[in-house]
Amino acid sequence: MRIAYICGTESWGGLEMNQAKNALWMLQKGHFVLALGRENSSFQKFCEEHHIPFQKIEKHRKYYDFKAARQLREHLSKNKIEHLILRDVKDMSVSVAAKFWSKYSFKVHYFLEMQLGVSKKNILHTIRFRLLDTWSCPLNWLKEQVEQKTFMPRNRIIVIPSGLDRSPFIESLSKEEARNTLLLPQNQLIIGLAGRFDPQKGQLLLLQAISKLKNNEISILFLGDPTHNEGEAYNLEIEQFIKTNRLQERIFIRPFRKDIATFYKAIDVFVMASKSETVGMVTLESLVSNTPVIGSNAGGTIELLENGQLGYLFDPGNAESLAEAITNCYRKEKKWSNNELFQSTEKFDHHTVIEQVENQLSRIIN
Repeated sequence: MRIAYICGTESWGGLEMNQAKNALWMLQKGHFVLALGRENSSFQKFCEEHHIPFQKIEKHRKYYDFKAARQLREHLSKNKIEHLILRDVKDMSVSVAAKFWSKYSFKVHYFLEMQLGVSKKNILHTIRFRLLDTWSCPLNWLKEQVEQKTFMPRNRIIVIPSGLDRSPFIESLSKEEARNTLLLPQNQLIIGLAGRFDPQKGQLLLLQAISKLKNNEISILFLGDPTHNEGEAYNLEIEQFIKTNRLQERIFIRPFRKDIATFYKAIDVFVMASKSETVGMVTLESLVSNTPVIGSNAGGTIELLENGQLGYLFDPGNAESLAEAITNCYRKEKKWSNNELFQSTEKFDHHTVIEQVENQLSRIIN
């Protein structure tokens, strides 16, 4: 198959990473892959590092950028593309416009990364959505959301999980080695939270929960960096809270690292403290590392933790509830085995996911 992946943003978050990794995996499967993105973006750098053919596109407006649609159509026609895949809703209008005005036929597939929020049943959204050949959702709850909040034909709404390469987490260090690598104490219960320092990620909420516990042997490992040129006030708030509550000896902060499997092996429990995470790849990474998860009782975390059967849930944004979940985690007998945590991630394995993508694209063409 001949497949193009469009990424019109210069950001480098989970959405862009998933788009880039999926392009790489399809290329490795032997398909012709063309990446379409902004010049000097992280998406371009990833493609060049992994030898994915790349075509520069100019910045386009979210809606009604017919010039950009014409240029996109020319790139697709020149490369005889059969399928165009997008993940960012900002790329949808230009993609379906290119399809509508094209003299040759290609399919457009939208892979949802963010929950919808408000209803999108107006005439303009409906026309745009119906030019999509498939709308893929990574979890069942998101599929239900699309069915409820759009007029997208239900036979075009499918579920294909987000892909995860599980091998780095299987082959990672032992807990002792991981803690030595991160310069952490060996004899403490360590709770981990990974992500940029941002109110949405919940670092302060975890600190508030820990301050409510009487067990002084529990420490926290934060993995991540402050948002560039942003978030200074939040960082200062965190520093002040640590100082005021005398938590300096129990809080460890380490910069983000590519070998993130070391982080999961070093901790005893992972906390997903975001108020509502659409999917939460960090939750999957923790599960595949056999590390228990405490997560907000909202969004995709509920489905990933099988409604609390594979971890602990707490009320979003509630430090008291999170403190209770932490206490239950280290006091109560686990409801699951390590093997069950690992097995729950099998359907997210990138080999399985890419096979599903291949089958879906082939079905649409046929």
